[in-house]
Amino acid sequence: MKRLLACLLFGATLLAAPLAAQTGPLRIEITEGVIEPLPFAVPTFVPDTADAAAQAGQISQVIAADLTGTGLFREIPATAHIGKITDFNAPVQYADWKAINAQALITGGVSVAGDKLTVRFRVYDVFSGAELGTGLQFVGSTAGWRRMAHKVADEVYSRITGEGGYFDSRVVYVSEVGPKDQRRKRLAIMDYDGANVQYLTDSSSIVLAPRFSPTGDRVLYTSYESGFPRIHVLDVGNVERRVLDQTEGTMSFAPRFAPDGRTVVFSLEQGGNTDLYRLDLNSGQRSRLTNAPSIETAPSYSPDGSRIVFESDRSGTQQLYIMPAAGGEAQRISFGQGRYGTPVWSPRGDLIAFTKQNKGRFHIGVMRLDGSEERLLTASFLDEGPTWAPNGRVIMFSRETQGASGRSSLYSVDITGRNLKPVPTPDGASDPSWSPLQK
Repeated sequence: MKRLLACLLFGATLLAAPLAAQTGPLRIEITEGVIEPLPFAVPTFVPDTADAAAQAGQISQVIAADLTGTGLFREIPATAHIGKITDFNAPVQYADWKAINAQALITGGVSVAGDKLTVRFRVYDVFSGAELGTGLQFVGSTAGWRRMAHKVADEVYSRITGEGGYFDSRVVYVSEVGPKDQRRKRLAIMDYDGANVQYLTDSSSIVLAPRFSPTGDRVLYTSYESGFPRIHVLDVGNVERRVLDQTEGTMSFAPRFAPDGRTVVFSLEQGGNTDLYRLDLNSGQRSRLTNAPSIETAPSYSPDGSRIVFESDRSGTQQLYIMPAAGGEAQRISFGQGRYGTPVWSPRGDLIAFTKQNKGRFHIGVMRLDGSEERLLTASFLDEGPTWAPNGRVIMFSRETQGASGRSSLYSVDITGRNLKPVPTPDGASDPSWSPLQK
């Protein structure tokens, strides 16, 4: 079972090689204004071998769904296409695509040899009649066809927006089943779009707050398996896990990796007081970062590892603070009305995402590092627990509906507040953590 899961999670080793080069001017400028989605066409990729037709169609569909799902692109359906692509290497008939107002054209070819899958693609600026960037090909296993589609979509997204993509990534989260007063929870992992769900733990004990390592190969989480909250670290590839800190008379929770992957920051409750601690994973050495008669929790490192943002009630209400990664004086950054919690530093380093509670409503928001330019992106009965996409453009979070039969689900939203949408999961879901791009 462990071997099978490892194959499912890591079965696609992808290689990329260039095909051709030419640059063009097509570009989406992403601002906070209203964006008219860019119309694009993805004709079904050409099957270069007789047995590649199914994968060619599936890959084309996933690429289109990835791009459309951003809210920045609009697919022109195949029924409107005038031109047909039957040969990947044939010259593009730009007039056919201009006639249907396509601004970007994505073409590709797919071949299968045993369990080896090769995907070639090119991106064109239709109105300038130029290829964007360099054509590439990805080589992997037939089982990893979805990953290859995501990688193509990432490349297209990057060439047109100038930003990094986020489609070839995964999300670890807490899967939930049962009524609120008897909810069973277990860790699950999936592609960013909800596909390929796999379960990493059973539901015999409560699990909370999974967090990916910077390389995406390990997950920290809190488990009540012993009856008290304890931090565990799980290897995603072989699903092996171990308890990280077992100090008697303490409770540990809210863990987060440092950017170097060798250090973990977390909350530890001892003698009725909760402070932040840092743990060296190699030596097991633990050091205390805060020492206050208040609750310090939900720490998150800056991308360069120099600072930590966290939540504390030291001012009398739950607020956000930033301090040096080695501990020391903390500066409060949240000053709006209400309570602030679960801060997470953007991968770009310029924003902090957070949960805000005010006047009976919960919000997911972002602010600058000094607390300025606070912007609330959502509002509902209960929104909480933001996590960043690898490119810092999209935030995923948990939303729970009201009442005894309320259900927790995952949602995503652009940092401008646009494109709010549910993320499909088989059961209830909470506490998402977005991985970095896969290698």
